[in-house]
Amino acid sequence: MGKQWKTAGKLSQAEKKGALFTKLSREIQVAVRLAGPHPENNHRLKLALETARFHSLPRDTIDRAIAKGQGQKSEDQIEELIYEGFGPHGIAMIVLCLTDNRVRTVSEIRFMFKKHNGSMGESGSVMWMFDKVALVQAKKEDDRNVEEEAIEAGADDIEKEEDSYIFYGTWEGLQTLRENLITKQWEVIKAELAYRAKDKVTLVDNQEQDVQNLLSLFRDNPDCKAVYTNWHGYTHLEGEFF
Repeated sequence: MGKQWKTAGKLSQAEKKGALFTKLSREIQVAVRLAGPHPENNHRLKLALETARFHSLPRDTIDRAIAKGQGQKSEDQIEELIYEGFGPHGIAMIVLCLTDNRVRTVSEIRFMFKKHNGSMGESGSVMWMFDKVALVQAKKEDDRNVEEEAIEAGADDIEKEEDSYIFYGTWEGLQTLRENLITKQWEVIKAELAYRAKDKVTLVDNQEQDVQNLLSLFRDNPDCKAVYTNWHGYTHLEGEFF
């Protein structure tokens, strides 16, 4: 584990790419294990494959991940874990992980919180500060009717990004929201389940850097899939690590 902390935040592009590919492969494995290897009948796998191709995950790596998902023994399974805690300056954080070693991952997450003046909490310690939502990022050249089309597609709220929009809906309505936007000629970039802070906290510049330093460690860790916070300066797109 020592080497992990020496290089955290200073990974080469090749190491960052390797960590990303590990996350993508694990997401495919979990999706296959939960609902089978056929994307037409497995919405999570369909989204995972779309994301993998977007990030140029090699075809043979995708095939191996699907095979592993089908043939994993219980002791070899990739687990989905959720950790809760407080980062620097009391920022609430939900950390989603995909791991093949629960003991290693919990040790590393706890270390990262502690290293940056935070603390890992018990289950439920910060979850109450967030809503479970469907999140779809999409763009369209002619977005003049975005609010009307968002309502028609089933979105509860929208946020403008630099060159796209984030549409929020109910946790159970992810697939419907995504398909409705596609029908309305929106190009879907990302679709996933997420946690959205009910209230946001504003920090000053030096405090923001403290939080960013911790988030960089999470991003570079191959076990970390996503981090959601109640920091006003951190978007959902930054928190999703693929």
